[in-house]
Amino acid sequence: MGYFYDPNIHPYSEYKLRLLDVKRSCKMLGIELLEGEYDFENWIKLVRGFEHEPEKGDRCAICFDRRFEVTAQQASQMGEKTFTSTLLTSPKKSLKQLKEAGDSLAKKFGIEFVAPDYRKASGTQEQNIMAKEDALYRQDYCGCLFALNIQRDQQKKLADELFSPISQQIQPESIEARIELYEKRLRLEDANLAYKIVKERFLNWRQMHGEVRVKKMTIPAHFLPLSTIRNEYSRGKIDLQIGDLHYMNRDEIKFITLATYNKLADTEYVTLYELIYNPPTFEEELKVRNQLIANPYDLSSIIVVEEIPSSKLEIVYKSHIYEDVKEVLLEIS
Repeated sequence: MGYFYDPNIHPYSEYKLRLLDVKRSCKMLGIELLEGEYDFENWIKLVRGFEHEPEKGDRCAICFDRRFEVTAQQASQMGEKTFTSTLLTSPKKSLKQLKEAGDSLAKKFGIEFVAPDYRKASGTQEQNIMAKEDALYRQDYCGCLFALNIQRDQQKKLADELFSPISQQIQPESIEARIELYEKRLRLEDANLAYKIVKERFLNWRQMHGEVRVKKMTIPAHFLPLSTIRNEYSRGKIDLQIGDLHYMNRDEIKFITLATYNKLADTEYVTLYELIYNPPTFEEELKVRNQLIANPYDLSSIIVVEEIPSSKLEIVYKSHIYEDVKEVLLEIS
């Protein structure tokens, strides 16, 4: 019997992705799966004050205690005699810490905690081989918001798992993009169609914030994908137009009107707000960019506005361009 109880996982989209893969594993193993409550708010309250604890520290002990207690209680109520945890397989967790927490709660509920050492005798390497053979989702952080930030800081990487655009547009190698990929995998498996998941290295992009001001007043504006700026602030005036592109005289910043965007994207947005909150897909917006600038390496900011301003402009903008790796699903005919 499988029991999925992981209130520590953040964001919720990552929780959904891991649950999706656990459902597939249970289906492959022929066992029933129960889903526990996603009580993230209560988990946050429990670990308050321990946000900066390292991996295997006191925050992890609090997390294990809560999850094991709920699991042991569930097992006891169902009349089960034993319980265990997939956490035992993780090389990032303390086996001693896990066993102490499991044994303590097993005693409380009158059941047994089964805790073999899956890592000894090349166990971790064997796990990796088996996971790869079965094309399991390979998570690269424990799920904890605080552990993720610490881990990404140590790796000098952007914690892009925590980005959630107000537009809800699915970004490259976002958790939402992975969910789409693994849902497609399930459809192919249900249809007995062959596939292969491979990895690709690519240049990724995330926008932190963007604002355009005219006469100190913020105007509606939409930044196209891959837009960057040298600093986080620029000031200038649009003094050149070539075709549909309007050029600002500073920092390679360019503008197009909403009418031009509609023409290139084959859309019918009436206002910028409609575009900002409900844009086309990331890939479709890249096509718009490529129609405006033929150079695939160009990282200039391209900004959509309703009308091209004639006054001086201020741009406050921050984005990240960085090397990344993503999974790609290939259908095999």
